[in-house]
Amino acid sequence: MKFAALTTAVLGLGTSGEAAAKLLRREGANVTVFDSADFPALRERAAKMQALGIGTVLGPKAEQASDRFDLTVISPGIDPEVPLVKNFIRQNARLTGELELAFQFCSKPIIAITGTNGKTTTTQLVELMLKRAGISAIACGNIGMPFCEAIAQQNDFEFFAVEVSSFQLETISRFRPKVAVWLNLTPDHLDRYRDVWEYRQAKLRIFEQQRADDFAVINARDDLPKLLADTISFSAYPGRADFSASGNAILFRGEPVLDVTQTNLTGVHNLENLMAALGVAWALGIPWEKASIGLKEYRLLPHRCEVVGQIDGVTFINDSKATNLDALVKALESQSRPVVLIAGGKDKGFPFDTVAKLVGARAKHAVLIGEMAERIRRSWAAEIDCSLANGLDEAISLARRNARPGDTVLFSPGTSSFDMFKNYSDRGNQFRQRVQELAK
Repeated sequence: MKFAALTTAVLGLGTSGEAAAKLLRREGANVTVFDSADFPALRERAAKMQALGIGTVLGPKAEQASDRFDLTVISPGIDPEVPLVKNFIRQNARLTGELELAFQFCSKPIIAITGTNGKTTTTQLVELMLKRAGISAIACGNIGMPFCEAIAQQNDFEFFAVEVSSFQLETISRFRPKVAVWLNLTPDHLDRYRDVWEYRQAKLRIFEQQRADDFAVINARDDLPKLLADTISFSAYPGRADFSASGNAILFRGEPVLDVTQTNLTGVHNLENLMAALGVAWALGIPWEKASIGLKEYRLLPHRCEVVGQIDGVTFINDSKATNLDALVKALESQSRPVVLIAGGKDKGFPFDTVAKLVGARAKHAVLIGEMAERIRRSWAAEIDCSLANGLDEAISLARRNARPGDTVLFSPGTSSFDMFKNYSDRGNQFRQRVQELAK
C-alpha cells in the first residue's frame, strides 16, 4: 500500500500509537491520533506530535470523531469494545493494528514469540543468542520498543525478535514470521475475552500466514492444530518432544545440547524458555555451541523471581511480573524453602480456586491484597490460612509476622496490578523499595 497523501487515524496515544503515527507521517500520510484520555502528560505528548505535523484529538471529542479515514490503526492495548473504537466501527472504519502496519514495511525475517508467560524472557534470550552467535538482531514489539519504531532501524539488523501479544494478533492479516514461537497457554485476559477458547484463537493467529518453508517452535503440552510450518516441539515434562530435559541437561532428540547449570536461569518455566530459544537456533541453523554463548550469559529482568533482600533470615522475592495464575504456579514450584505468599490484585475474570491445593501444599500462609483479596480468601480457605492486607506495607508486615528464619516471602500476585499500581513494574519497584528500606 502507498501511504503518501492517505488520510489516516491512529487510536491511542500510548507508546505503540505514537510509533505508528510517526511511521505513517514519515511515509507521507496525513495522520490524526485519537485518545479518550486527557491529562497533562498526554497533552505534552500531543504537543510533540503536533510539532511533527500529526494532529491529535483528546478527551470526549475523540469518541465523537466523524471524519472519514482511508486507514485506521488501533493500538493493541485498546479494547475494541470501548466507545472510541466502537465509534469508528460504526462508520465502517478499515481497522488494522500497529503490528500489521509495521509488517508492511518490514524487509527482514521475523522471529515472533507469543504465549501467556515467558514472552519477554524468551524474546530477550533469542536476541542475545543471535547477537553472541554473530547475527545482528533487535528485540521489539510488546517487549518495550514498538515494532513500528524498530522498523526505522531495520537496515542495521538481520532479524527482528518480536514479542507478540494476543491483542496485537487480533488485527493482523498478512503478518508472517519466519519463526513463530508458542510458549504456553493458560487462562488470562478474561476481562477482554469471552472465554479461554477466544483467547486461544487470537494467539493461534501467529501461525496463520506461515508456509511450509517457515518454522513453528511449539510447547508439546498444548494441543495445537496441524500447522503448515515445519514444527519443532519442546517440553520440560515427560512426554514426546524434540527438546526434552534429563537432570540438568536439555536434550535435542536424545542428545544433550545445553547444561542448564551453566546458565543464570532456574525453574521449569525458564527451562522451557531456554528450549524455545534453542528451537529458534535449530530453525536458523545456528550450531549449539554458538547458541549456548548468549543463553549462558543472559540474566533475568527485574520482577521475575528477583531476590530483593533478606530480613531476619527471611528471603524476599519479587515476582510482580506474575500477572496470571500460571506464572504464580511456576514461581511456587520453583521454591525449595517454606513460603509465605503475597498475592492478589485486579479482577481479570478468572477464578483462583484452581490453584488452591497447590498453594496449600507449597505455602504455609498467604497474605492477600487488592480488589480480589476477599474472593481469593474464600477460594483458598480450606487449604491455607490467609490474612487480608489493605496495602503493600501491611502485606509485608503480615508476611514477616508469619515467616521464620530460613523461609521465603514470595510476592507473586497472580493477577494484574491496575487496581493499586500503575503497572506490574511499579508494583514490583514499590515492593523492592520497601523491603530494602526494612533491611537497612
